[in-house]
Amino acid sequence: MITRHSPSGARNLRRALSMILLAASTGFAAAQTVQAQDAFIPKLVNSSTVPSNGDLNPYGVAFVPEGFPAGGPIAAGDVLIANFNSSANIQGTGTTITQFTPTGAIASPGNAAIFFESALPGLSTALGVLKGGFVLLGNVPTTDGTAATVGQGALQVIDRHGNVVQTWTDPVLLDGPWDLTVDDHGTWAQVFVSSVLNGIVSRFDVAVSAKGVTILKKTQVAAGYTHMPNAAAVVLGPTGLAFDAESDTLYVASTADNAIYAVSHASRLSNAAGPGKVVFADAHLRGPLALRFAPNGHLLTANGDAVNGDPLYPSEIVEFTRSGHFVREYDVDSSQGGAFGIDTKLEGRGFNYAVVDDVTNSISVYGLPAAE
Repeated sequence: MITRHSPSGARNLRRALSMILLAASTGFAAAQTVQAQDAFIPKLVNSSTVPSNGDLNPYGVAFVPEGFPAGGPIAAGDVLIANFNSSANIQGTGTTITQFTPTGAIASPGNAAIFFESALPGLSTALGVLKGGFVLLGNVPTTDGTAATVGQGALQVIDRHGNVVQTWTDPVLLDGPWDLTVDDHGTWAQVFVSSVLNGIVSRFDVAVSAKGVTILKKTQVAAGYTHMPNAAAVVLGPTGLAFDAESDTLYVASTADNAIYAVSHASRLSNAAGPGKVVFADAHLRGPLALRFAPNGHLLTANGDAVNGDPLYPSEIVEFTRSGHFVREYDVDSSQGGAFGIDTKLEGRGFNYAVVDDVTNSISVYGLPAAE
């Protein structure tokens, strides 16, 4: 028997079917969301940092920030990694910045994509990316991997296409640029740089345009950190920097002092006011190197093991509060000397924490929650 439906009945049937399909699709999306939120497996990818020229010993790590202009080989959310050693594994001779997209393909050893190859060797942890479309890169070179041949280095400004547009040098304020952090406001920024060869920290107030980065003012804001040659790490001195704009406090990881310092009024200081106040000098520190804020507001530092080393606690990332209370730690590698560069991405969602392993020449990038 053939049953005829009135036009209104057909419309009602189609409406009912649409509602059923919508409910099903909504339920499926909700199920996917629940599954993602309740997942046990961490959001984590691992990739090699070794490019085709064989550069080793990844040091600097930097996320490309939200708002970074399009048109070049790197995009917001990508991770850049600076190599300190050449393929001969001689410290202070590496020349490449490799790039990694956490949502893309994993690189095998020898196949990490190269964003930039520098004429100045010994790329350090002084690696940062400006929203205006430029990469800042420091270097501390050697000719034979020892402190006897270490050079002063420089800070290069690289455009989004991988071209050097400026090279900054200063015999005092950039005496071995070892690490940096940026307070970025788009058209202007403050760049804090630690100098490993003379134990100081400097601030560069800069203007950012489409053509480049112009230094408006440069100031020494902290001094007096222990600095010395070291057979394992070439040199030891002030390294990691993390700036808290709300309190106008710059945190400094001083490797040889085995302590984290806080420098008050860092954005406004007109001259050096000593090393600042010790806020974390804990037994969990073993020569702190890189320093960054976690999305939950705590501080993270990488133990390089050159000071207070303990084979039972190698290559650790240490989490502690701004007031200096230890929270947690974990090992990047089972060998010593594996932890060095780290970075976090505090805006947006997705992958927000990156850490290198100098032993395996690899990078791990995580998507971690803002707070527990």
